[in-house]
Amino acid sequence: MARTDWEYRNSQFINRPTPRTADDGTRIGTTVGTLSDPTIDEVPVIPLLTFTLLLGPVQCSVESSLVTDGRNIRQFAFDGDTKTAFASKEPARSGDHLTLHFDRVVEVRSLTVSLGEASTADVVLEASTDGKSFSPIAEFTKGKAKTTRTHKVRALRVRAVKDADKPLVVREFAIDTAPGVAPFRFPIEFELDVADAPEMKAWAENVISICERHYPMICTELGSDGYDPPTQIRMAFKSDYNGVAEAAGTRIRGSVKFFKRNPNDIGAMIHETAHCVQRYRQRGIPGWLVEGIADYVRFWKYEPGKAGRLNPDTAQYNGSYRTTAAFLAYVSDRYDPKAVNKLNALLREGRYEADSWRVITGKSVEELNQEWRRSLVR
Repeated sequence: MARTDWEYRNSQFINRPTPRTADDGTRIGTTVGTLSDPTIDEVPVIPLLTFTLLLGPVQCSVESSLVTDGRNIRQFAFDGDTKTAFASKEPARSGDHLTLHFDRVVEVRSLTVSLGEASTADVVLEASTDGKSFSPIAEFTKGKAKTTRTHKVRALRVRAVKDADKPLVVREFAIDTAPGVAPFRFPIEFELDVADAPEMKAWAENVISICERHYPMICTELGSDGYDPPTQIRMAFKSDYNGVAEAAGTRIRGSVKFFKRNPNDIGAMIHETAHCVQRYRQRGIPGWLVEGIADYVRFWKYEPGKAGRLNPDTAQYNGSYRTTAAFLAYVSDRYDPKAVNKLNALLREGRYEADSWRVITGKSVEELNQEWRRSLVR
């Protein structure tokens, strides 16, 4: 059986400065001017569409007071597929809920929420403009709640209004909003284990939130025809583990000691999440390339500019981790922006070989290596 437990050991890049973040984990940019700035004569009016483009797509997250039943994860309630659904493990009690949060207020033009056939019917559909205070906007009839009235919302939730003898099963939120909110293209749910360090729970939950937010990027970078990425990943922090972090299958293990000393090294968990998506099962695949692809996702897609400089006298394409990641970035920039995706697919399908580089770029890996090393000289 192929080895899939690739340990992250790139400890050279801990204790690096990180950008400031807002409460939801969003990076905060640099302020270039304020109303009190005497050098600004007037404040330009920015159209709403431009504001939307500057802010980027609306981000969505989902939470529930209920434990998930098996594989019926929370994000299945908003994935655009009526064949999937969120289901709770236990019957819903009064106040239990499934809630969609948006990272900013959106205008809901129409909304339909469908329950599963096995769901409790004692629920109500509610909306909130601030994500905290909720008011009813529709009742459920025969397993569906609909509204075509316009609502400004920051969150939507299905809430049990009394104790039930059935679980809560939410099949789909169908929403028309402005700006648009895309359903979860790659549904994922992380299961957290902090039994060895319960004081780390709030920090670890933020790590999971960040990994879930960047999961679509990871799956896009590491996608291939016919491959369905995992929908569940278990992340555990262990006090007896002396490494940094490692992944085996869909399980990630992190060191309590390391992350207490380095709480900002969240990129290490992005690296391990990438391993869970890679899921190469073939024997004989080069470990340096496996680790290089995971670090490419980390340092060139999640936190670009944080990889540091390399020594052109010692750097080699097969140096693994961030060294190989830098080589992959060079090949992607100079030859094929899909090079990493193509190499990933070949590894997953068991078709990777030394000549794969020539097929993708027209040059051997040794020729590419020499070119890349020359580009490092400054």
